Amino acid sequence: MNYRFLIYISYSYAFPIGEPLEQEIRKIGYTVKWFADEPSTYAKFSDDKTVLKNIQDVISYNPHIILCITNSVADFLSGLKVQVFHGIAPSKRNFKKGHFRIRGFFDLYCTQGPSTTKPFQDLQIEHKHFEVIETGWPKLDPLFPLQKASNQIPTILISSTFSKKLSLAYRDDVIEEIKRLSELGKWIFKVVLHPKIPAERVDKFKQIESMNLTYYDTTDLIPLFRESDILFADSTSVVTEFLLQEKPVVTFRNSQPGQHLINIQEVDEIENAIERAMKPEIYLIENIRKFNLRMHPYRDGKSSERLIEASIKFLHADKNYLKPKPLNFIRKLKVRNNLGVYPLRTYRQPPTL
Repeated sequence: MNYRFLIYISYSYAFPIGEPLEQEIRKIGYTVKWFADEPSTYAKFSDDKTVLKNIQDVISYNPHIILCITNSVADFLSGLKVQVFHGIAPSKRNFKKGHFRIRGFFDLYCTQGPSTTKPFQDLQIEHKHFEVIETGWPKLDPLFPLQKASNQIPTILISSTFSKKLSLAYRDDVIEEIKRLSELGKWIFKVVLHPKIPAERVDKFKQIESMNLTYYDTTDLIPLFRESDILFADSTSVVTEFLLQEKPVVTFRNSQPGQHLINIQEVDEIENAIERAMKPEIYLIENIRKFNLRMHPYRDGKSSERLIEASIKFLHADKNYLKPKPLNFIRKLKVRNNLGVYPLRTYRQPPTL
């Protein structure tokens, strides 16, 4: 059977999550197309992708499986709605409003590791209208097998979340310290920021570019991960992704600190923390390994394969034990307002082939 897949996104940061899925689907021989519910994203699609430009084309395509890298999805599409997630780590916000918020749109949640699988399984018992399968996270497939950086000058990757309260990109004093450190010539700095960070904050980093500091406008972080010896960041989920290489991370006022991080509170601690990260103690690496086993134990680069197999298997499985998804009037109206269409139909039960 030639299954029709749809990769359903909002913003460009979903590209590196969806692309390993797209490659795997094409390799198997199934059909895959993309759709973005945010019009501004269309200009950022590469030419090699098959993109549906409007929701009417999506309806006509009639996908069997919708891989969602979003918080919501058009409920009036009949396909199996699979939550892939646009971040690996639990949300920086509180439990009910973040990563584990059940919005009533999805039939299947594909989790990345034990740290999220167990909470979602508990939520499945509570809500009873979706299933949970642990597959690993597709974005990380290209990271494996791991490669060691081979830099003559130690290289530091800098990354930041877009949340103003948590982001180091909004701290002029942090940026000034990064500038000072880059001028010492001891280290090379590579900067990449969340796509939703305002241009005026991005410009702060562009203004301090030099032979030792470069800003990268990209969502493809895997090459930067591989080229860097350590990461300096805040509470961004990039922290968790980078740690999977078993490389040290220095965080500035991280909202979820732990023994796997070198977490600092003040600007004048940055230089010393970087020095420590460049020569990590054994206990730090051991704690990183323990953390990785909880977050993402898969190191084979086959999470996309597992996710696709799980989706197809669930599409054919008996799902009579699941309750109908909630009516969700307000959220469904928001989806319709955003897409500019107002169909009355909604699918509260997952399809079965």
